[in-house]
Amino acid sequence: MNLIPLPAFQDNYLWLLHDGQRALVVDPGDADPVRNFLTERGLQLEAILVTHHHADHIGGLDALRDATGARVYGPARERIPGPLQRLAEGDRIEVLGLPFEVLDVPGHTAGHIAYFCPEFEGAPLLFCGDTLFSGGCGRLFEGTPAQMLQSLEKLATLPGATRVCCTHEYTLSNLKFATAVEPGNTQLSHYRQQCEQRRSQGEPTLPSSIALERSINPFLRTGVAAVARAAHDHDGANEADPVAVFATLRQWKNGFR
Repeated sequence: MNLIPLPAFQDNYLWLLHDGQRALVVDPGDADPVRNFLTERGLQLEAILVTHHHADHIGGLDALRDATGARVYGPARERIPGPLQRLAEGDRIEVLGLPFEVLDVPGHTAGHIAYFCPEFEGAPLLFCGDTLFSGGCGRLFEGTPAQMLQSLEKLATLPGATRVCCTHEYTLSNLKFATAVEPGNTQLSHYRQQCEQRRSQGEPTLPSSIALERSINPFLRTGVAAVARAAHDHDGANEADPVAVFATLRQWKNGFR
């Protein structure tokens, strides 16, 4: 089984899995990169997984479904054009012989979901849309800081080896911010250097892993003293309140350059 990040737009990844004959794609905001890859490899698209309703995640959905007959899976509580199987926390599906568990992860949007595969080529796999990024998290367009923090904490409890397939190449800008929050984090500094080298060679920084994100991502580290203190020093956040720390970090990141 092959895991492929297909670049789209300026910084999106359309994640594609295939076994040499059949394929699934996650959040196809643009149909063209998917169609081109399928044609070049002689693959049949069997399934489309959708995490949330934003246009850069569903823009190619209708064209791909119409052209291939692929079955579409998506969030139960968001307006996604049908037909599709609507999913929520606790649902399980099987695609290409792989089991996926559905997790509710609201915050970026109100009905955002993620797909967790407990075993893929020796380690778990997570398609998390725009909830968790490497070194960062999604903006709060529809949810609250408390919702987003709860969603991130849910993802942080997944096995450390879980590969994190985010849908944007935001890693370098996220790590720049993370360094401003926690400049003494040596693992963060090392990871940032690795990612800068990868991008200089035209390589993706993703997938990340849950274990790595726990160690370098400030949005998963609101209970760490250095991170909480940085939020307090930036805007007076209550260091003992993880939601207040998270809200300050997210607002700080929104304007960070």
